[in-house]
Order: sequence, then structure tokens, then C-alpha cells
Amino acid sequence: MESASLVRLRHSLAHVMAQAVRDHFSKEGPVHFAGGPPIQDGFYYDFDLPRALVPDDLPALENRMKEILKKGHAFRYQELSADEARLILADQPYKLEILDGLQKGGCDDHGEKIGDAVPQLISLYEHADFRDLCRGPHVASCQDIPSDCFKLMKIAGAYWRGDEKRPMLQRIYALAFASAADLQEHLHRLEEAEKRDHRKLGKELKLFFFHATAPGMPYWLPQGFSILNQLIQWWREVHEREDYAEISSPLINSKKLWEISGHWEHYRDDMFVMALDKDEVYGVKPMNCPNAMIVFNHEAKSYRDLPLRLSDCDALHRHERSGALHGLLRVQKFQQDDAHIFVENQEDAIHREFQRILELVDEFYRVFRLPYRFRLATQPQDSMGEAADWQRAEACLRRVLDERGGSYEVAVGDGAFYGPKIDILIQDAIGRDWQMGTLQLDLQLPQRFDCQYVDRDGQRKHPAVIHRVIYGSMERFIGILIEHCEGRFPVWLAPVQLRILPIADRHEDFARRVQKSLRAAGIRADLDADAQSLGHRVRQFRLERIPYAVVIGDQEVEQGRLSLRSRDDEGLVSLNVDELLEKLKREIQAKYMR
Repeated sequence: MESASLVRLRHSLAHVMAQAVRDHFSKEGPVHFAGGPPIQDGFYYDFDLPRALVPDDLPALENRMKEILKKGHAFRYQELSADEARLILADQPYKLEILDGLQKGGCDDHGEKIGDAVPQLISLYEHADFRDLCRGPHVASCQDIPSDCFKLMKIAGAYWRGDEKRPMLQRIYALAFASAADLQEHLHRLEEAEKRDHRKLGKELKLFFFHATAPGMPYWLPQGFSILNQLIQWWREVHEREDYAEISSPLINSKKLWEISGHWEHYRDDMFVMALDKDEVYGVKPMNCPNAMIVFNHEAKSYRDLPLRLSDCDALHRHERSGALHGLLRVQKFQQDDAHIFVENQEDAIHREFQRILELVDEFYRVFRLPYRFRLATQPQDSMGEAADWQRAEACLRRVLDERGGSYEVAVGDGAFYGPKIDILIQDAIGRDWQMGTLQLDLQLPQRFDCQYVDRDGQRKHPAVIHRVIYGSMERFIGILIEHCEGRFPVWLAPVQLRILPIADRHEDFARRVQKSLRAAGIRADLDADAQSLGHRVRQFRLERIPYAVVIGDQEVEQGRLSLRSRDDEGLVSLNVDELLEKLKREIQAKYMR
């Protein structure tokens, strides 16, 4: 979470940038200001300008900002009547629209409600000769902002208030940190992120691609599909051990199902909806939970059947704006390592099951060397159900986290519409945070679907349901994993675990016998007998990030041994096929992550 002082610094720099833009275009035409909030890692500001910005404008704007900061002007808070504010902002149409929104009951820069009260006074901030409609807060003066703590990064387009029917504005994004050292550290992380970009590596390693005919819906190539299958296979093995039963359910469901679950009211805009029959509307499922309720109700249940752990990995579809799509990290078609666990509606039963789930979370994330933490998300404004149910559910999750020990974050109002949740936040190899899985406690859907079990006293009760994903979206997880390990997958996940490199044609028969033995033992081994030089083929195996290669020449054929080399070093190790198999199987079993 960003500190309050850093938020103030970024907010103040947004105003300084707006002044610099005004000065930069002073001889070209009017500059109309929209809005400029602080955001994670920096800030942005939207403008309506007399011409299009170009990259060469950014260094000039940075220099002007440094000149402004050097003068050390104070940021002064002012309160004016609406009429006085209109006079000051008379040549700023976007600011006047924001002012109109405030006068109609409190709307922010994006037209979203921020309260019902109509403010009696309007607040502005002024520094030097620049004034902006603003609630603040800001630093005391420009002297409090180091001149080397920010960098203007890129230019983008943005519709006014996010509405495609409104004017297209020009947005400048900037980074800003408390010190030059923090800024340089972040820029280094950005360089690393660019090298590790899963879209770039996905193309180079032939893992996946996208096509214009299915935006946000990945095509898995054989190499990438192998990784997906290995992740799901391990997930299945672990969940079978933990007494989960895997199910599958229809992809397309009647609107009636989504109305019962509440998704039609709360989630319809994010669904793909279609009219297949004259009088029937259907939705492509964006999540599996309503179908799990149907499966539960298929047969009568008693407390002896609980906990009932239903897992599934069906394809899901969620509608996203095209501008929000981002490789595998934000898609419209994906799979989840989903599960719905029906437990007795008692606090101790719920608590025991959450403890089991947290042990699973630890097992999965330790394998990938991904440090993680938890965030409790509480009742949102658009929730459904009784307040008492929500209070009870949130108390259960707080107890789970408190007894686990360690700190956790709280995101007020960020729960699912049917229940509070615990989000899993991980940190990758270059220090970036990602939200991955989620563990949700639901007391609402079992009531809406009238799911019942017979308790120990012969009474019918609604179960509690835990919705949980650990990987989260498989697509998103793979995208993050590609970047985390820079495409160097561990042996157990690698699409090709070992490449065989015969030095000359006369070594190929022996090489093929070795390949056959390895494949019979379940090792994904390929053979490169290309006419290119051995040095070229060794470089290629490293570029493809294959964990191991064996080189076979006269000596290896004569002795029946193999020269093993790793993608990570130049050394050669001599061993026979059985020894190689033992080594590979040991690494695969341990799921060793380099």
C-alpha cells in the first residue's frame, strides 16, 4: 500500500505537469485540463490540446517541471463559492462539467458518485499562477519534491470519463517515487519486466498466440499446451489425494440459472449473452459456482456426506473491453483450478476446512518459490443477503487468518457479492505483486438454490460453501510463471525436458535408441540431427531454454554413455541412460525450481 506522503507527492507532481503542459503549448493554442490523479507507481493527467503530443515533447515537459520545482512555490488550499469557481474556470469546459457534477450531488472526475451531499464550498489548489479544481491533499510546497524523483513515460489516448461517445483526450503517464534511488530501482525492474514479457517469450518459445477472430482467447501451441496439461495433471493428483471429486458442467446455461444465483443482476455486463431460442436467453458461464449448486442438489445429502469437495477445470468466458486485454494476464476465455466445498454450516467445520485449504495453498506456492501473503476482502456495497450472515462469514475468515499468525491486509468493500474472501497475493522474481487465487466463504448461494443436508439431529439445513481457486486463472498463472522464471521452466514443467544432439550422421542410430528409451520412461525428449554445426545446435537448445541436452559422438557410442550439459552452465557430465533417467526422475519428483 502506498504511503500517504507518496500519494501527496504524486498528486502535486500531476499539478506541476499540468502547469508545464500549459506553458509548453502557450503559443500554440488553448489547453483544456480534464483530470490527473495519483496512481500506483506515479500519476497521469488528461488534456485536450491544440495538437497531438509526440515523444519529443516529454523531455521538454520534464525540464519545464524541474524549472517550476526549483522556484519552490507553495501549494495553497482555497475554498470558494461555486459561482466564484466558475469565474476562475470559465475557459475550462471539463472542469466546469466536474463542477456541475459536484453541484448535482457529488461526482468525481470520472462522473462517479462520491457522496450525496452538495458541497457548500468548492476547493481549489494553487501554486505559482496555476489553479486546479481539487480536493487534495498536496505537499506543502514544490521544495518538498526532489527534481530527480519522477520521469514522464508515455502518451496514450483516453476518452473523457471513459465514455467512447465523449471526446478523446491525450494522457501523459509518469513515474514518481520518494527519491531518485527508488525511481532508478523501479526503472531497472521495468527493464527486467520487458526482457521477461510473457507475450515476447510466448512467441519466441512457441507457446501460444492470439488471433483477431477471437480477441482475448488464446490459441495454445503444442509447447504451451504441454505446460498447461502438466499443471492441471499435478493439480488433479494433489486433489485426488485430498479427497476432491472432479466434475464438469455445461458451458452455456439458461438466464434462469444466473437469475437464481444473482449473477444476472450483479455480473451480467461481464457475461457473453445470447438468444438461442425465440423466448429463451442464455449466458456463457463466467464462473462455475451455480453449476456446483445444481450438482449438489442432484442427490439428497446428510451431514455424513460433508464436506463434499467438488473440483472442476472447465473453460470460462468473461467479457472484457478490448483495451483491458493484456496477453495471458487479462483474457476473455480461461480455465480455473476451481473447487466448491460444501461443509456443515458450523463455525468449527468451516474453520477446519479453511485450515486444510491453507495447507494446500502453501504446498502449491512453495513449489514455484513464490512468496505469498493474504488479503481479507469484506462486504461490498452491491452485496446480497442478510447483514448477520455477512458478519458471521467475515468473523470466520478473520479467525482463520488470525490463528494462522502473521499480518494480512484488509480491502474494505472488495468482497464478492455473495461473500467475503481471502485473496492470495504473490511476489515474483523481480518484486512485482500479483493477485492469484481466492478463497471465498458463501452463505448466500446455498440459500438461493435451496441446497440442503440433514444434520445430526435430523434437521434440514443449508450448508456453507467455500469457493476456492489456488492457481487462479490458469492462463494468468502461466503468464506470470513465464515472467517469473524468464521462460526457464523447471524440468517437470518444461515442454521438452531434454534434447539429444548427435554430432554426426553415424551417431544418429544410437541417439534414436536413447530417445526411445527416455520416452518409454515418460521423459519428453526430442532429437536435433540437423546439418548445422554442433555449436549452433547447442546455442539453439539454450535459446529454447530446454533444461538439458545430451551430446553423442564416437566416444559416447563406443562406451554406451552420454555427455549431459545443462542450459545454465558449460560443464559436461558423463553418465549412462539409467543414471540419466534416475537424475531426471529425481528432479521431476521433487519439482525442483531453479
